[in-house]
Amino acid sequence: MKKVLVATEKPFAKAAVNQIKEVFDNAGYETVMLEKYTDKNDFINAVADVDGVIIRSDKATKEVLDAAKNLKVIVRAGAGYDNIDLEAATANNICAMNTPGQNSNAVAELAIGMMVYQARKHFTPTAGTELKGKKIGIHAYGNVGKYVAAIAKGFGMEVYAFDPFVEKAVIEADGVKVVDSAEELYSICNYISLHIPANEKTKGSINYDLLMKMPAGATLVNTARKEVICEEGLKKVFAEREDFFYTSDIAPICADELIENYEARCYFTPKKMGAQTAEANINAGIAAATQIVNFLEKGDSTFQVN
Repeated sequence: MKKVLVATEKPFAKAAVNQIKEVFDNAGYETVMLEKYTDKNDFINAVADVDGVIIRSDKATKEVLDAAKNLKVIVRAGAGYDNIDLEAATANNICAMNTPGQNSNAVAELAIGMMVYQARKHFTPTAGTELKGKKIGIHAYGNVGKYVAAIAKGFGMEVYAFDPFVEKAVIEADGVKVVDSAEELYSICNYISLHIPANEKTKGSINYDLLMKMPAGATLVNTARKEVICEEGLKKVFAEREDFFYTSDIAPICADELIENYEARCYFTPKKMGAQTAEANINAGIAAATQIVNFLEKGDSTFQVN
């Protein structure tokens, strides 16, 4: 009997777990649950004899993957997969996958919600501003970006996007205006919704020069990865501009410093929570489980990332 481990330091919702188990039960697989673990050695020990693994934000390091002697496929239930050591996965002949699109609406709703929270002065009695009529720039027009655009248009916002990897006609078909560079996007938009992945080219790319181009009263919303922000540049912008705002569900390393000095102009959720909805939990969990079964039974490697 094939065995699949669901390793989640931050567990799936109970309804999602039940449906994941149902997928594996129907395939004749054994499901092993490792939830709320605090020691990485628990993860290392748990992967020793499994054929498949589902993770969320858990770190599938080289040490973990080297210990997984029978592992054939690992799926990150979500879009980002920088928590999987892809080089180690390839070296161990393990197929690594993600589940793009399953959490997209949840992340998009959070991004817009954080814009409202910042615009309305953290819901204090102080007069805030409205999103209607403001320009929003979507930096990376993938699954999440498309949902952000649709919701923003419902608020009456003017929507712009920059993504060199998506054809201009595809973006324009959604009623979104395309710009030719990140610099142009940041210079004209009151809000920027950031959705770029974290890789060697993007880490630290949202820097001082780029942020300083933003209009007066501008807000940067980051539901992507904290590593794409140049924190030294971010701190410098806060120090030099009293009209700059930043909100994110991934607190930067300098979060405490920013909150201490600029509490009214920044907000960070306690944990990364873009995908923390019942619907996203279920969608991503079922997709991950189904992809594992399809890979082990049919060799289907759709969504492989290594």
